[in-house]
Amino acid sequence: MKKVLTVVALCFALAATAAAQDKGIGLRFNGGYDNGAEVSYQQQMGAANRLEADLGFGAYGGFSLTGIYHWVFGLQDVTEGLAWYVGPGAGLRIGSNGLGAGIVGQIGIEYTLPTVPLQFSIDTRPGVFFGKGAFNDWGAALGVRYRF
Repeated sequence: MKKVLTVVALCFALAATAAAQDKGIGLRFNGGYDNGAEVSYQQQMGAANRLEADLGFGAYGGFSLTGIYHWVFGLQDVTEGLAWYVGPGAGLRIGSNGLGAGIVGQIGIEYTLPTVPLQFSIDTRPGVFFGKGAFNDWGAALGVRYRF
């Protein structure tokens, strides 16, 4: 009986997780200053808001940490699962040329598959960084995330 209850509870938990899909984790392949890949995590903050945190590994021998607040706007009139997003954020970059901290913005479009919890996105994230490693950042990115 305990095994049956455990299996039933597990099924309910998996169904609730699949239906909610309020988190996402994956990779963001970018072409900006980092010119590398980022591990990307998204957390819903409501029906139309979320936080995104990205840990990047760049071509300049360093890494970056970026946090962004998104406003998400559904495009269900076009197709189910399609949305666009925009928001401000901040970033920290550490590389061979020093430390840089700055402000960023992000705008993009995403599509979440209706039958499989996968999300694809294309966006751009311009930024201005200050410090010893000061630079301006601009580039496009392709993201692939598992939604759970």
